[in-house]
Amino acid sequence: MQSRHGFLADHLWPALLGALAFMLVVGARALDPTNIAWLGDGDAAQHYLGWLFYRQAPWGFPLGGNPGYGLEIANSVIYADAIPLLAFVFKPLSLLPETFQYIGLWLFICFVAQGWIAWRLAGLFAQRRSVQTLVTALLVFSPPMFLRLHDHSSLAGHFLILAALYLYFRPGNARRLLCWAPVLTIAALVHAYLLGMTGGIWVLDVATRRLRGELPTRAVLAETVALMTMVGVACWQAGYFGIGTGAVASGYGYYRMNLLALFDADGWSYLLGDIPQAEGEYEGFNYLGLGLVVLAAFAVVILVLRRPRFGAALRRHPLLLPAAGAVLLFALTNRIGIGGYEFEFPLPEKLYYLASVFRASGRMFWPVFYLVALGILYAVVRYGPPRLIVAVLSVALVLQIADTRAGWWPMRQRFDTEPSQTWPQALAGPFWEQAAARYTRVRHIAPKSMAPHWAQLSFFAGTHGMTTDAVYLARVSRDAMRQSEQNAATRLRDGQYEADTLFILDNRSVQAARATLNDDDILVRVDGLNVLAPGWNRCTTCMPVASIQAP
Repeated sequence: MQSRHGFLADHLWPALLGALAFMLVVGARALDPTNIAWLGDGDAAQHYLGWLFYRQAPWGFPLGGNPGYGLEIANSVIYADAIPLLAFVFKPLSLLPETFQYIGLWLFICFVAQGWIAWRLAGLFAQRRSVQTLVTALLVFSPPMFLRLHDHSSLAGHFLILAALYLYFRPGNARRLLCWAPVLTIAALVHAYLLGMTGGIWVLDVATRRLRGELPTRAVLAETVALMTMVGVACWQAGYFGIGTGAVASGYGYYRMNLLALFDADGWSYLLGDIPQAEGEYEGFNYLGLGLVVLAAFAVVILVLRRPRFGAALRRHPLLLPAAGAVLLFALTNRIGIGGYEFEFPLPEKLYYLASVFRASGRMFWPVFYLVALGILYAVVRYGPPRLIVAVLSVALVLQIADTRAGWWPMRQRFDTEPSQTWPQALAGPFWEQAAARYTRVRHIAPKSMAPHWAQLSFFAGTHGMTTDAVYLARVSRDAMRQSEQNAATRLRDGQYEADTLFILDNRSVQAARATLNDDDILVRVDGLNVLAPGWNRCTTCMPVASIQAP
């Protein structure tokens, strides 16, 4: 039986390290479930609004369906990046406050789990508690993870990558299915990119252990069938399969990683300058942090002096370097950037199409990022002077925290926005209140994902129990979008608009709408938006049109 001291050291202590890092980098305000002030723009707004509409939607099948968020182009909660894992947990709870967000809780979980799993990884090669603590803290202070905290919160789940790497490196095969099943299933219920990364590590683990003779063919087949079934069901219920060809999007080769990304601070260092890079390479941000960069230099010196032999390790992990190289090539794409320079080679159309499923290829390097970090830390701990290891790691940790503050402190200011249960840009006033009472839907013409003012319109619709196609979705069915565009064009041409729907028109559509406008409908400009309100002139209780500026 594990002693109380051992339990505290192995479980509560590493979790506490993660919690302390959360309080430093994010802060307590994000944990207030009624505070949405910090979720009012960009991708953060998408995550909250996807949950808001999913919360109000009736239960359907698959469970992740989110029909009110997008109308004809709607698909599921997974494509709003609203973390289905937690959406499934909180949707049935009727006692939640009217304004409720779980994204702050998710970030806290990410930090705590990052610390807890990093502790186990560190324990594979660090024998002393002090060394294990320092290694854990260095793995928690991960710039690529921190970059995702606000705008791509679902992608902050780097603990899943660490968990997969731990299962790969741990000795033995005990409880394989019980360990891999939750890692892959949770990844599927968080984000497709995390599923791709953890799934790739699982394939590497199975192949490696099969080559070493640790797994018989029958066991490999049984595990594969079981995991594919569980992950397939999770993906099905999260709503992955409802978009057809929409799963493929353009951008592969643009959202790439630069070859120098490990050393490119890109604003995350006070001391290291930025390396020139192309516009889309922000998705390939994989900066090690000054502490790990210094440790890397120290590790190189140690390895040159000690000249350790890695033959046994290479024989034990024969597929690790080829797999890491393949991931690197995928992250670099066929348009390889080296600092400010670029060269390109052609890619077959079919291969480009397949690669575009994970178009933001720079993200896919994260498992290799942690392999590099672990390799640096392993070299220092294993081959460094025993008396200096704690001091060297301590200095590196101070550098890692203090210097990366250049990147995470401005982000902390966004989390520290004055708490609020609404957004400053929210549509309010007599017109909008009367419109919310009269209409049940809000449509944008011309329809598209991430239309102008989509966050304002979605927030207005969601907080008034309406549905809308003014949304931001990560992926959209091309057929559904085409049909929605055709319907919008028909409405403009014929001047026939659903009586229960409020229409917001872009500037290009205003002239066409005015040419076919019915006497009962109004076309006005409110708070900078072109609004077409069907049947408004028949409403005896609605505010007069004369008080609204015409477009």
